Amino acid sequence: MNPEHAQLLSWIEAQAPALRGALCALAEINSGSFNAAGVNACGERLRALFAPLGAQAEFIDLPPYRDLDDAGRPRTRPLGRALRLRQRPDAALRVFLCGHLDTVFGLEHPFQRVRALDGDRLNGPGVADLKGGLLVMYLALAALERSATRERIGWEALFNPDEEIGSLSSAPLLAEGARRNHLGLVYEPAYPDGGLASARKGSGNFELVVHGRAAHAGRNFSEGRNAIAAAADLARSLHALNGRREGLTVNLGYIHGGGALNVVPDSCVLKLNVRTAAGADEAWLQEELAKILAAANAREGFRCELRGGFTRPPKPLTDDQRRLQGLLEDCGRRLGLTLVFRPTGGCCDGNNLAAAGLPNVDNLGVVGGDIHTEREWMRFGSLAERARLSALLLLRLAAGELSWLAAIERS
Repeated sequence: MNPEHAQLLSWIEAQAPALRGALCALAEINSGSFNAAGVNACGERLRALFAPLGAQAEFIDLPPYRDLDDAGRPRTRPLGRALRLRQRPDAALRVFLCGHLDTVFGLEHPFQRVRALDGDRLNGPGVADLKGGLLVMYLALAALERSATRERIGWEALFNPDEEIGSLSSAPLLAEGARRNHLGLVYEPAYPDGGLASARKGSGNFELVVHGRAAHAGRNFSEGRNAIAAAADLARSLHALNGRREGLTVNLGYIHGGGALNVVPDSCVLKLNVRTAAGADEAWLQEELAKILAAANAREGFRCELRGGFTRPPKPLTDDQRRLQGLLEDCGRRLGLTLVFRPTGGCCDGNNLAAAGLPNVDNLGVVGGDIHTEREWMRFGSLAERARLSALLLLRLAAGELSWLAAIERS
């Protein structure tokens, strides 16, 4: 191994233990997607952490998130700011790195503290998804910036505040980054066994509002039109779409309606998530939704509205994706890591980047599991392990040991 690279990888190994406190502190700042103040506090911590690297830093205000409240009324919800860092934007080879600031755990959630499970595992909100990954990125870039060949490679890092709710507001920033750079590294957590994602499914979120007619449940029940019952019929029709198209799933995740038990409810809100395996799945699903909605609206006294849409297309395994995975596998072998790539039904900002034409590997963060639950954990030793992996890739690209642009030009 290049002596400088070996020295820098040893430096990462020595630095990582001191970041345990920083990781715990970052995870204990609540940054639920709709806690804008907490998201901004995380962004400020990261700006300070990355400041010694000398990159140009900017906070970016984003449009609010739009959805429906429990009564089916449109609402807007403010989001925290995105943080963008840019270093050597005119370099011949440019890398885009990203990780999100938000978690799925809101201010009201009981899961707010970090605790040690054993000598190496930490349990806490966002320790794996994705605050551990933010520190992986930091260590890798810090090692690059100590290298004599750093001037040969430029990088752009984006920390967005809304990945857990679809990255709708930050999507333009992801697309901009994809256009300006040649390859992408995303710091979602690795699988519990250390594996990495290859192809990913796409995703869409939809909201249905069913309007019926209120009536007294005793005096004039027959004059009412029960919106909850109609929504239940819709739910059955939507759930029945599962199994009709390979790889496509429909998850009914939320329903709300009604109030007093002696009133026929006149509204109900139904929300669902769809996962797609291929681009053509989107058109098929839209056609099926239109049929189901038309049948619901044909019922006397009912009116149904559909909102939402697809937020992330599927991420296929292309030749460029395979090429990038091959470079990482080679770096892994030099570090004694056997990296196994496999497809997943999950989606992330790697989908957005791939759709914008940027090949990327998107779960280069810490090794962890049980994400999105109170059991979320990370293996702390994987902080140095995965930082060394990213750093070696960047260092070898900067030194010319690995070639990316020539391979892209030949493809």
